[in-house]
Amino acid sequence: MNRNIFLIAEIGINHNGDLNLAKQLIDVAADAGADAVKFQKRTIDLVYEKDFLDGPRESPWGTTQREQKEGLEFGEVEFTEIDRYCREKKIEWFASAWDLESLAFLRRFDLNYHKIASAMIVYEDLLHAVAAEKKHTFISTGMSDYPQIDKAVAIFRDAGCPFELMHCVSTYPMNEEDANLNCIAGLRERYNCDVGYSGHESGLAVSYAAAALGITSLERHITLDRAMYGSDQAASVEPMGFRMLAGAVRKISRAMGDGVKRVIPSEEPIAKKLRAHIPGYGG
Repeated sequence: MNRNIFLIAEIGINHNGDLNLAKQLIDVAADAGADAVKFQKRTIDLVYEKDFLDGPRESPWGTTQREQKEGLEFGEVEFTEIDRYCREKKIEWFASAWDLESLAFLRRFDLNYHKIASAMIVYEDLLHAVAAEKKHTFISTGMSDYPQIDKAVAIFRDAGCPFELMHCVSTYPMNEEDANLNCIAGLRERYNCDVGYSGHESGLAVSYAAAALGITSLERHITLDRAMYGSDQAASVEPMGFRMLAGAVRKISRAMGDGVKRVIPSEEPIAKKLRAHIPGYGG
């Protein structure tokens, strides 16, 4: 039988360190009918090397990589308000932790889901820690091959943690010819599990196609304006586009059906009328 696709609005770091902007993006997701919004959480000094953080980078927050990364990072105050606001808006939220300290930070919130970012699928200590919590986990597979995905799946299965894979290509934005959507069926067959799609393409057509391939979840980055500052903005969907995506995905999900060919009740009077002249037809 067809199932509703779990629609995730990826806010990520598109809030640009601004809590009010994050709330506006939550509003976009909730108004469009998304099931959840997703953020990212990093401990800057664990995720990045000191030499990198000391390096130059012009940004609204300063002239170093550290200032840029710290400017984009939410802490306890911001996530506590996000938690409150999402409850008010009646939408789920969760985050992809990029390190063990960030995972521990997220435990203070009563979240129902985890996300393994594509970059983290090879971080086995993190996978074990997430799987131990036994919350439904979305595992993105960008930048990964079968041996790497094999290890991740084994960790979650050994821990008895529910999960689904998400086909993903980690370029921002992704070229449509790189989408390789047939991987959705391939992952489903190889791992005998649910498979979603995390898209970074411009536009909506590839996501519509993924929705018709039996995905169980769909994640797209959202933004108020693709021209805003930020590395993920160009691969994001603006409010009107996200509303269109949400509506179309729901329609596609309903339209897929169960694959059994039958005469539906509303066809019966039409068949009787159009076949009345056929000798011996008693339809």
